[in-house]
Amino acid sequence: MSKDWLSRLSRVATIILLLVALSVISPAFLSAQNLTNVLRQASLLFLLAAGLTVVILTAGIDLSIGSVLALSASVAANFIQQGWVWGGSLIGLFIGAACGLLNGLMVALIGLPAFIATYGMLWVAAGFAQVFMKGEIISGFPTSFRLLGAGHLLGIPVPILVMAAVLAAVAFTLRRTSFGRYVYAIGANREAARLSGINIRGNLLLVYSLSGLVSAFAGLVYVSRINAVESTIGEPLLLPALAAVCIGGTSLFGGEGGIEGTLVGALIMTLVTNGMNLLNVSPYWQSFVMGAIVVLAVAIDQLGSEKAGRT
Repeated sequence: MSKDWLSRLSRVATIILLLVALSVISPAFLSAQNLTNVLRQASLLFLLAAGLTVVILTAGIDLSIGSVLALSASVAANFIQQGWVWGGSLIGLFIGAACGLLNGLMVALIGLPAFIATYGMLWVAAGFAQVFMKGEIISGFPTSFRLLGAGHLLGIPVPILVMAAVLAAVAFTLRRTSFGRYVYAIGANREAARLSGINIRGNLLLVYSLSGLVSAFAGLVYVSRINAVESTIGEPLLLPALAAVCIGGTSLFGGEGGIEGTLVGALIMTLVTNGMNLLNVSPYWQSFVMGAIVVLAVAIDQLGSEKAGRT
């Protein structure tokens, strides 16, 4: 059995162990309402982590996803509250894609390290969001918009259906298209990809633009769900999204992993958080646990890469 399959099975086994442990510790965990909430929360985390996954596959990073989400959602919400649901949503998506494109320009054309470029965008987008919102909170959106995050279709929460659609679209793109193959090639060996004729700059521009676009879309779903938005709405979302990608097996060194693993990582993160909430664990300890999970996941990735390099 290949290492890839062993890795996937280990993550599935982790989910099963979490399900068993939480059902024993807290009888309320197995209630239909709680399990539905777990899937709904995992869907929101997965949407934000989906674009980040593609970036990390190229051996890059996007630290600005939370701030881009906040900026695009803040601007979009201002129009949506006034009844411009489609127009406001499109404006929000455009802002997200534009921020991602700027990240791509800094990384692909100027040559800045992705960490520095996206860290700068984190502060720029967060600053614009604060200036735009002026410390206010926008709430109370039209019913048609609320359906995206709080509605149901055939008894299934819409965010879960959206998650399934995004999962299928990204998986198909990464596994069945030339662009997907280029993403893996760039992450595995950028110089070899360049020598083989792959347009590194063009593909990186597209990758970072998609990350910004997906972040903005995740923001629309998130705001629709909670029916409110403020300038700091994206601050606590970066770490869980990064954790979901790392736990899902996508290597920070690029070229290895995939969107299916990110779904598994999002489920694991959501189960851990849900379990700590059911057990009334302090929010301070929850932050500690999430940080420890990220460090552990990256450490395992590092050790695996070093071992692979020696063989």
